[in-house]
Amino acid sequence: MAAEARPALVPPAQRPRQGRRRFAGARAIGALMLREMATTYGRSPGGYLWAIIEPVAGIAVLTFAFGFLFAVPPMGTSFELFYATGMMPFMLFTTITNRVSGALVFSKPLLSYPAVTYVDAIVARFIVNLLTELLVFYIVMIGILLFYDTRAVIDLGPIAESLALAAVFGLGVGTFNAYLFLRWHTWHLIWSVISRPLFVISGVFFTFGAMPHGMQAALWYNPLIHVVGTMRAGFYPGYDMDYVSPVYVIGVSLLLMVLGLRMMHWQVKTLLHER
Repeated sequence: MAAEARPALVPPAQRPRQGRRRFAGARAIGALMLREMATTYGRSPGGYLWAIIEPVAGIAVLTFAFGFLFAVPPMGTSFELFYATGMMPFMLFTTITNRVSGALVFSKPLLSYPAVTYVDAIVARFIVNLLTELLVFYIVMIGILLFYDTRAVIDLGPIAESLALAAVFGLGVGTFNAYLFLRWHTWHLIWSVISRPLFVISGVFFTFGAMPHGMQAALWYNPLIHVVGTMRAGFYPGYDMDYVSPVYVIGVSLLLMVLGLRMMHWQVKTLLHER
């Protein structure tokens, strides 16, 4: 009987490097994160300092303006803390939404490489801006608590929940917009107009319970009302957050995210070549 043929041995240099393939996505995301940090904050004077100055200046302007109109803030004893609990989660949502929305356009030259996918571009921008906004939130809030008599009672549970909801909602809206920015070139102009009223109707200036019942019924469908309400419950123990529904915020966020990813899966290559 003829001897059984032995399989040919493949030299080590010619064997597929499974380890490198396995972590290709993580390396691509890491490289995109470094590119994001360098281009967004590394080229401007002050760098990350401007990320802190923007919310501080906004809170200062609101405090100065409304301090003349009202003797006390709508809640608590500190105008600074009241506006910060509304503005900071709103800015986290806005920053993540805007950055993720432009992720594919920003990383278009790199998406022609097989190792870089549209998901990598979205995830990289989301992580960088989430970490940045969390750091800004910590610095601003610690500064307010140290320098002002806020009399706040801190509850970390609702605070963390609010930040998570704002991040997930920003990712969902940003992912959906990322597709629309590629599909229709004028959508970024339309979105800038649509999103402007959000600052007014998201509870930054007021509390949900102070609104008339008819207005409450309409405002409830704005996910940011739930985000801001959850944040305020973390600083004001008596705040009534019975209207808050994290399930609603997560549901809307996941729906937008799935729709955006699905449409990108179908058309992203064609749209990238058309731009």
